[in-house]
Amino acid sequence: MTTHGDPATHSGAPAVAARSGPPDAGEAPPGTTGDGLSAALAGLRAAIGAARFPLALPSAEPARHAAAGLTDQLDDYLLPRLARLDAPLLVVVGGSTGAGKSTLVNSLVQARVSPAGVLRPTTRSPVLVCNPTDSAWFRRGELLPGLTRTNEPSENPGTLHLVTAPALPAGLAFLDAPDIDSVVDANRALAGQLLAAADLWLFVTTAARYADAVPWELLRSARARGTVIAMVLDRVPPEAADEIAAHLSEMLAAQGLDAAPLFVLPETWVDGQGLLPDKVTAPLSAWFSRLAADADARSAVVRQTLDGALAALHPAVDGLADAADEQLATAGALDERVRAAYRGAQRTVEQGLKDGRLLRGEVLARWQEFVGTGEFFRTLEARIGRLRDRVVAAVTGRPAPAAELRNAIESQLVTLLRGVASEAAENAYTGWKAHPAGAALLDPPLAHASDDLAERAERLVRDWQRGVLDLVREEGGDRRFVARTAAYAVNATGLAVMIGVFASTAFIPTGLEVATGAGTTVAAQAVLQAIFGDQAVRNLANKARVDLLDRIGALLEEEAARYLDRTAAARPAAETGATLRRAAAEVEMARHRSGLSRTDGPALPPTGTGAR
Repeated sequence: MTTHGDPATHSGAPAVAARSGPPDAGEAPPGTTGDGLSAALAGLRAAIGAARFPLALPSAEPARHAAAGLTDQLDDYLLPRLARLDAPLLVVVGGSTGAGKSTLVNSLVQARVSPAGVLRPTTRSPVLVCNPTDSAWFRRGELLPGLTRTNEPSENPGTLHLVTAPALPAGLAFLDAPDIDSVVDANRALAGQLLAAADLWLFVTTAARYADAVPWELLRSARARGTVIAMVLDRVPPEAADEIAAHLSEMLAAQGLDAAPLFVLPETWVDGQGLLPDKVTAPLSAWFSRLAADADARSAVVRQTLDGALAALHPAVDGLADAADEQLATAGALDERVRAAYRGAQRTVEQGLKDGRLLRGEVLARWQEFVGTGEFFRTLEARIGRLRDRVVAAVTGRPAPAAELRNAIESQLVTLLRGVASEAAENAYTGWKAHPAGAALLDPPLAHASDDLAERAERLVRDWQRGVLDLVREEGGDRRFVARTAAYAVNATGLAVMIGVFASTAFIPTGLEVATGAGTTVAAQAVLQAIFGDQAVRNLANKARVDLLDRIGALLEEEAARYLDRTAAARPAAETGATLRRAAAEVEMARHRSGLSRTDGPALPPTGTGAR
């Protein structure tokens, strides 16, 4: 059973809202808010709803939580309240577990409308009690639209139990919220959501719990949003009332909440209905009655809380915009790690085409065999026949078909591509794994090249080889040798061009190439120059090399896309931060024009006795 003592009577503290101050400079005179502020809020709501924070950054979860909270406040309170400034004043009764919130609400409305007991949590779904004449407003659901209205108590925290109480004056409603430190996560989250929808927050604490950390964190949050606050210090031993009340007042002043009215309720017994004695609740009941009877005072509370909540949007949205910018920057940094890995692969390929490494081994052996048989010259122009002896003398080996040379070229290139693609995949994987946001996007297969890379690389080389033959036909289309020779001449010349691509730019032999190719480069250069001329040879080599590198670049881009597609899916829209800042600035300008921060109504009614 809850115990209380006789009410402590003290002179009233300044009876003003917890948030106060002079109007903003340049503010428009009081008046209706018009459609401008509503439209600006709707635009901000859309911008916040579109913002995404998918990358695993330290700022991501706080940003998602803040965005959800802002969305809830816009939907639950700001938009509906702005549309109906004259709607009944909503007092959300919040506090810690066992503070006596439900008992206090029942006592103020003189009816058992909210369950109270020793089991925790007692208030499983919020209970809203109002005068019967005000029930239509709350039942329509403009305020707190995400909660399903019900006429019966519910275990579901997603419902709002509506109760009418004739003893409660019209123009005023109480909402008994779940415990702010409930052991049930959903209850704690709902309590925070409801407090953000309050016109006035009646915070209930006890002599034993008033210094707890959780309530003060929420009180600071409410102060930052500009919510009007009143305090109830419950279950105070009469002999310690002055000392505890003074200490709590000091704490409130230290947090900038010294303007909040403070009501001290002593320990006492509840009656058979579970209600506090009238003499205990009389000062608080009288204060609320005066507030309900004073339309100007209610309007002042609504406008003050609404303006404070609107003013708090700008810095909160700036934080979201900063988090969105960080998401974009991180996505770009992750992309750059991938691109750097695959640029390295492309450079390795380019170097391999310059330093003669691809002329070694199987390709060199097959080229020597191919040229050494004399087949290379068999159907070419007689005027280059004199080169045969010199070329054949430079190379040795047994005869081999041209197909073997093509296969050797293909095998050498495919091996190179598989190696550089695997190395690039490993480097990109390592680069992402070192970053929390990148690590969260990884799957083990990304550490290796695609399963079908070898097949695609083989197709690439074969397509390139066909392209080289087309290039030879195109370059020699008006030359007599093409007209007078069989397709073999084109094929043989194409193979010579491919071999040339494996050497230094434009067949300019270097010591390394001569040593590696045993005269191969000189032979190929001499043959092709005799057919096409010196400049044409250079053009053929350059075009074939550029074509090969372009094809390889496209293949590596496809490999890199396995990574880049993931950041593309996670990356917020490029203008997210700018859109949020612009929408917040529009709300702020509309707020200044609205005149909400200037009211001609009186301050909150005097607290009278039983308060400090």
